[in-house]
Amino acid sequence: MPQLVATFYKFVRLTDYAEKREPLLTYCLEQGLKGTILLAEEGINGTIAGDATAVHNLLAVLKTDSHLADLEHKESITQSSTFDRMKVKLKKEIVTLGMPEIDPSQGTGTYVKPQEWNALLSDPDVTVIDVRNAFEVSVGTFKRSFGASCSESHNPQTDSFRQFPEYVNQLDPQQHPKVAMFCTGGIRCEKASALMLAQGFEQVYHLKGGILSYLEAVPAEESLWQGECFVFDQRVAVTQGMEDGIEDGSYAMCRACGHPLSPAEQTTEYQAGIACPYCANS
Repeated sequence: MPQLVATFYKFVRLTDYAEKREPLLTYCLEQGLKGTILLAEEGINGTIAGDATAVHNLLAVLKTDSHLADLEHKESITQSSTFDRMKVKLKKEIVTLGMPEIDPSQGTGTYVKPQEWNALLSDPDVTVIDVRNAFEVSVGTFKRSFGASCSESHNPQTDSFRQFPEYVNQLDPQQHPKVAMFCTGGIRCEKASALMLAQGFEQVYHLKGGILSYLEAVPAEESLWQGECFVFDQRVAVTQGMEDGIEDGSYAMCRACGHPLSPAEQTTEYQAGIACPYCANS
């Protein structure tokens, strides 16, 4: 049966976050939902899937908390199983940067609507940074076109978001006066943009709602996205539908090493649950 998938996050001080865990988990289980919700003093971050009514019921319950009354979310429909069970976890950070002094609730970069993102990508004076990890970038990213030339966005080549501050330390704010960044759903860009502002970068922009919002809002014929978008659930990747919305992608996941695999990489070296071309020799 089709499932509704909803993703959401908000940076807001939740001093009682630990007390929220058990009632929230109980309610999700009663509604038959599956997914993961992270709670921390800095806010909430979640992806859930299930019957549309159940998903909307949970979102309504979350918004009864005055701190989450304006909680925004994104939706997509899938025919696939997305999660095996429901988890509500207590964390130090809802997205781990390892720098607790960086607080997005105190200020971030300038949001750019998906409909305005192409214009920013087409500006050669803008340094565009893909904030995601290298294996995510390999699945798909934005292409930038300047006349006859075509180049990809900057890829920090990170294995985890914790490594992003090291990448930023290598950049000179004077050489990159105008920076635009993007990630899957927008949450990593909240912290990344706050970090770059703290490091002296003057003009910092980020794609509101991330790649998922762009794929949903921008018509396929106008899209500058190439490839698929990696997601952290059993769908592995999603893609831009021919009609409005997002569809399940074509990638599989190697359960041995965790690397996403395109159809071309699901070769004779790929054995489901055992190995793939990236780990067969190890």
